Amino acid sequence: MNLKLIPVINKIDLDPADIDKAEEQIELTFELPKEDVVHVSAKNGLNVEYLLPTIIERVPPPLKCDKSAPLRAQIVDSWYDPYVGVILLVNIVDGVIKKGSKIESMITREKFEVKEVGIMYPNRKVLPELSAGQVAYIVPGMKDPKNAYVGDTLINVGSKVEQLEGFEEPKPMVFVGAFPADGTDFKKMEESLQHLFLNDRSVTFQRTTSNALGQGWRLGFLGSLHASIFKERLEKEHGKNLIITAPTVPYKITFKDGSEEIVRNPDDFPDGTRRSDIDFFSEPYVEALMTFPSEYTGTVITICDNNRGEQVDLQYLTNGQSLLRYNIPTAHLIDDFFGKLKGATKGYASLDYEDAGYKPSDIHKLELLVNGKGVDALATVMHRTQIEKNAREFVKRLKEFLRIQQFEVVIQAKANNRIVARETIKARRKDVLAKLHASDISRRKKLLVRQKEGKKHMKSIGNITIANDAYQSFLRRE
Repeated sequence: MNLKLIPVINKIDLDPADIDKAEEQIELTFELPKEDVVHVSAKNGLNVEYLLPTIIERVPPPLKCDKSAPLRAQIVDSWYDPYVGVILLVNIVDGVIKKGSKIESMITREKFEVKEVGIMYPNRKVLPELSAGQVAYIVPGMKDPKNAYVGDTLINVGSKVEQLEGFEEPKPMVFVGAFPADGTDFKKMEESLQHLFLNDRSVTFQRTTSNALGQGWRLGFLGSLHASIFKERLEKEHGKNLIITAPTVPYKITFKDGSEEIVRNPDDFPDGTRRSDIDFFSEPYVEALMTFPSEYTGTVITICDNNRGEQVDLQYLTNGQSLLRYNIPTAHLIDDFFGKLKGATKGYASLDYEDAGYKPSDIHKLELLVNGKGVDALATVMHRTQIEKNAREFVKRLKEFLRIQQFEVVIQAKANNRIVARETIKARRKDVLAKLHASDISRRKKLLVRQKEGKKHMKSIGNITIANDAYQSFLRRE
């Protein structure tokens, strides 16, 4: 790709930092001279003032740009400002753009009049005009945030030019259900989500409805860390609180007629009664590349094997590091795989991964039932070997967060049309004999029978309402 690399060593302020060893690794791995390495501490700002000028000095300017040519600018990023609306960060490949320029999107064909142009330095700094070779911001007067497509080409109205090659759209790997903690806050929550989507176009969403949690959204993220950061931003920047269901991955169903279907919501996954026309199921895998000190090789291999991994390659590098390549189910990757890896290597492991496609798998839907009624928000999909262990754990955890009722509550886990685990919450006891004379045995029996029949009737007609805080407690990872 003929790109200029600038080696940077971060966290040099830490006591265990071994800068000399890190420089040797850079020379061996990337074949870059250690004299080019920049030492910084992002935490306390040490040497950061030297890093930015270094980038300007070493990175060559764009070669193919023509100020005299018709305008072509590519949208790189976008965000929302409450005062001026949508702001676009653009890479100007050809031409000039300034306040008052009339521009048009080559994707939507919407037309806009530019209200402001400038650069981020680091905040907005207004300039009279922008020209080819600059990466800068424009305020297009865009009313609908949905019209801001990352990778879109902006041109002068009526211009006949070739569209710039767009970016490859990121594919979500992790899906969650998201529901307002306060069910009455749906519209305001959706507005806040729209503002965040504008700044992070890799997130996908569609409306959904849960019998348990009401209206919500099905959100797609690049990974579980991406999902947690998005939720944190929503809470900090917009003061909104979401109930997030357990992260899942998209599974593939191959039917006997050769057709295929992708299932992103566990509640839509076929149970044991709907499999007659299905040939097989597949789950997504990633090819994980792990680097760590060689002394931890055995431990890391054990972790990968316990997560249903398939070893591809193992190399011992000359710098005392091991390079291990494994195919791992994406469902295990998002289940804190990197956390387990760091814990086993005392924080010295690094992880990189890429999509490895789908592979046939023996997967099933695990449902939780409360008094015989399924709780759709808690449904999940997993491999057959995990079902019994997780089923027992799930029913025990849910029992902790449900309130005691005046009738018996039965919690069950069902997979492949079979109950695999069960817990029972005993009914709240009321002493109906408290005011009865001790010697009146027939009356005692009559009252106890009536109480038993009453509780049986209440159980048959009673509905269990699971509070939102119970969902949040159950879904929260301890």
